[in-house]
Amino acid sequence: MPHLHIEKFIEIGLPQSYEEVTFNFMAKNVKHKDETLIAVSIQEDNFFLLVKEEEGKNLLKSDKLTRPASTYNLHKALLSYAKLSGMNVLASNVPQSQRNIHLTEVTALKDIHFFATEFPQAKDIRIEIGFGSGRHLVHQAVSHPEILFIGLEIHKPSIEQVLKQISIQNIKNLLILDYDARLFMELVPSNCVSKIYVHFPVPWDKKPHRRVISSAFIEESQRVLQLNGQLELRTDSQNYYDFAYETLMAFSKITFAIHKNKDIAVSSKYEDRWRKMEKNIYDVMMINEEISPVLSLEGSFEFSEALLEYDKIRALHDTTHRYESGFIHFERIYVLEDGMMIRLSMGSFNRPESLYVLINDKKVSYYPSHPLKSKSNLLAHTFLNEVFHG
Repeated sequence: MPHLHIEKFIEIGLPQSYEEVTFNFMAKNVKHKDETLIAVSIQEDNFFLLVKEEEGKNLLKSDKLTRPASTYNLHKALLSYAKLSGMNVLASNVPQSQRNIHLTEVTALKDIHFFATEFPQAKDIRIEIGFGSGRHLVHQAVSHPEILFIGLEIHKPSIEQVLKQISIQNIKNLLILDYDARLFMELVPSNCVSKIYVHFPVPWDKKPHRRVISSAFIEESQRVLQLNGQLELRTDSQNYYDFAYETLMAFSKITFAIHKNKDIAVSSKYEDRWRKMEKNIYDVMMINEEISPVLSLEGSFEFSEALLEYDKIRALHDTTHRYESGFIHFERIYVLEDGMMIRLSMGSFNRPESLYVLINDKKVSYYPSHPLKSKSNLLAHTFLNEVFHG
């Protein structure tokens, strides 16, 4: 992760701009005085820098929760704050290079709200989840220019590698998204996707709840797939294959096929390595045989006036509110110059969303943007609004 190792953190007056970077406000952790967040804006990117002050090791780095879409913007924010504040930088792994020219020409990288506002229309849509190097995704997009492909990935270098290929090969039918696929599936319209690829997902053997494949994910896949559309899982993990098989078999009505060591048109560099090691590759393909009802999401993320006093907001730290189908966990409380901020996770137990909430003069808002509009998040918001309203 890009970071600066600094001798001592120095605060600056906010808001303040420098070299096209705007530093908006600071948020200081109430329970941990060694943690400070700095709100940053660069063009359409809004995110936090994180200051971690430790004995003999003070770091300025990216906040994992609000990672910017552009790694270049993160690098620029880190270096700009160091210059503006005059901090002594002891060590850095942040490159000084200019933005990759290929990335400046590409508009394929989209924000989640691009899809939530108006999902793109096409006769045929295919989704690849966790595309890694992008070899399979790019091959499919180039081979089928009449099909719209949407690729999801959270690994920044992989995203930028594919964006570079989109620019070099002038690919027009491929959109990229840096977001949790489990949440993304909740906003995809019903019956509009012909194929969903999940190739070599992280096995998460020690944390199976983090796996992409789950009963909820399969249900969403059935909803978004067209009649005879397919969900295609490809894995080298015997544990993941067993888990997927058991999950599918738990459904009262489902159709799927299994292949072992099946050849496909293009393989990843990891698959090539595993084949040389004579490691088995499993394909599990679920076929959708029903037409689903139209997706309907009613509600908003507006808050009522916050009547809860600040001392009671502070007391929310590390507390959890549960309701029938989900929860709200107040992870951290921050103090601002003119209010408070909360970091929380909320939604369904299997796929919660983490975010920040600002409270200023009894006004409450999500920052830097509101949650994904999904059934679980809308329900969680209703309960969160009640908490703040007292």
